[in-house]
Amino acid sequence: KGCLTSEEVEQAVAQCLSAKFANSLIDAIPIADGGEGTLSTLMQHTQATYQTIEVHNPCMKKNRASYGISSDGRKAFIEMASASGLPLISESERNPMKTTTFGTGELIADALDKGCTEFIIGIGGSATNDGGMGMLEALGYRFLDDDGNELSGIGASLSKVCRIDDSRVLQAVHESEFIVACDVDSPLYGPDGAAYVFAPQKGADPEMVRALDDGLRHFAEVTAMYMNSSENGSSANLDKKDGCLLFSGNVIQDMSSMPGAGAAGGLGYAFVTFLGARLKRGVDMVLDAIGFDKMIEEADLVITGEGRIDAQTFTGKTPYGVLQRASRQGIPVMALAGLVDLDDSSGFTTIRQITPPDMRLSEAMLPAVASANLRRTISALLQQIQIT
Repeated sequence: KGCLTSEEVEQAVAQCLSAKFANSLIDAIPIADGGEGTLSTLMQHTQATYQTIEVHNPCMKKNRASYGISSDGRKAFIEMASASGLPLISESERNPMKTTTFGTGELIADALDKGCTEFIIGIGGSATNDGGMGMLEALGYRFLDDDGNELSGIGASLSKVCRIDDSRVLQAVHESEFIVACDVDSPLYGPDGAAYVFAPQKGADPEMVRALDDGLRHFAEVTAMYMNSSENGSSANLDKKDGCLLFSGNVIQDMSSMPGAGAAGGLGYAFVTFLGARLKRGVDMVLDAIGFDKMIEEADLVITGEGRIDAQTFTGKTPYGVLQRASRQGIPVMALAGLVDLDDSSGFTTIRQITPPDMRLSEAMLPAVASANLRRTISALLQQIQIT
């Protein structure tokens, strides 16, 4: 990141491979793990077309954002960061009490209006902690306070919600399937939840963090009551027992404790609870969407990599996802990285650091230097490989 693009790395490695194995077939397959670059990756592999519309950014200022629609018009590919991401606002505007995912909802609504019924959505890099209220608001949900006043879908509104009205929700929402890329295991609230873990980097001070966490907890309780009344045609008082929510003797699953509920400031919770979404590890979502398993069926070798390979790589980053898929088919996998912080190969055939140990990071990050280091490393590595 910030040095060479995936395409530049792939081109450099492919040229080295061609020089060594002139008669081999080499495929360069851009991959992402649900974060930055996911949309462009999916667009390349699915022959989708970009749709650019005007939406609202996290501070409700007009902003143009793009998403993709597959060639058959059924699937929409969305990066929530394009509408609700942290880089879209200045540091002085970063305040998760005031920011919203409304723009993400506008992207979904536009895709629904164009006839899409399947959604693949990456939710990394948000500027928000609104529990997904903003997104839901853009899709027609109304959140009301104790006096019946409609609330804006921002973090500060979470603690004020007393009733949820779905009478204006777009009908197409209930007829669509949502798959969400999520690499965060955080629950909605609590010490490991959205507010305590992620809100500080979005501009929250300790007092805001506590208020947002209390708000997410309250929002989950009101949502659970709303879901119960929707299921049974009546409202009921809330009580808690053994981590579940009880209503008149009926047990309703509390999705707030689900791993991933706290992703993107609670947007994961909103997707699952209100839209029936499935949360998937980002790299798995991408690999499934592009048909990666089929692509590598005849491969003799797979080469992957990232900027830094360390213990975090094995929590669901791209190289580990590629390793798992290739290993199932008995295909060896080599990994390249700018920096490597591992004691062993951890399942890879080999892992190589392209940066010389005595080189300063500032120099190694220069594109020309990184490209030269990459070519030198892969050329040396290929001298040890025999492919028949």
